[in-house]
Amino acid sequence: MRALTLSLVLATLAAGPAAAEQDLLLGADMTSPSMTQAQMSRADVEAMIGKANGQPLDLSDKALSGLDLSGLNLRGANLRTARLNKANLRGTDLSGANLEQAWLLKADLSGAKLTDAKMFGITAREANLSGADLSRSMPIGDFKGANMSGATLVDLKGGANIKNQSMGLMRAVFTSVNLSGANLKGANLGRSRLEYANLKDADLTGVVLMGSDLSGANLTGATVTGADFKNVDVSGARLIDLQGQSEAKDWAERVNIDRAVTQASD
Repeated sequence: MRALTLSLVLATLAAGPAAAEQDLLLGADMTSPSMTQAQMSRADVEAMIGKANGQPLDLSDKALSGLDLSGLNLRGANLRTARLNKANLRGTDLSGANLEQAWLLKADLSGAKLTDAKMFGITAREANLSGADLSRSMPIGDFKGANMSGATLVDLKGGANIKNQSMGLMRAVFTSVNLSGANLKGANLGRSRLEYANLKDADLTGVVLMGSDLSGANLTGATVTGADFKNVDVSGARLIDLQGQSEAKDWAERVNIDRAVTQASD
């Protein structure tokens, strides 16, 4: 099933906030069996792994929603456009996997390995990625309401590609995402959406935030050494007890500085 085409993904993610957060889900029937059921069993997938002799599996466009795939070795697997809604992927090795346009609504990826994973056009709202390793991955998609607490996102590539006009507005949507205690050293989140994100005690050392939306976000206790705040909207953001603030880049170039919260309330 390819109910959500690449052209639709491009159009919705590049559109305004309302369209990007509504049309992406409206592009498919979320109650259909292909989005809620699995066409394979765990035993089927394990059999495929056994026959693959270490080669990456091709699970592209498969209906795998609700399936227990926890702890499996799916390194480099092709899961493009696969449906993994509410799937159990705890501790699963998805390093280098192709998850472009995949569906992972409310999926459990806690402790999963997603290093170098391709996630262009992914829809992972309310997914559990706590403690997961997404280093060097490209999460250009919708993670609204996801749990990424304690996750490793070093050198993440979630920023908009401003050099390509056709892709200029494609970016990570981390609205209301829990990133408390996460390691984002060197991540690129330029022009990304981080409204109401929880970044408490997160490590934002060297993070590119230029042009991103941090309105309403909580950065209490976060480390911002070398982070780029040029044209970052901080309206209503909690910028309290920041570590390395004096070494942040373009700190004076933030937007809506007067609306930020800089002191804890009594």
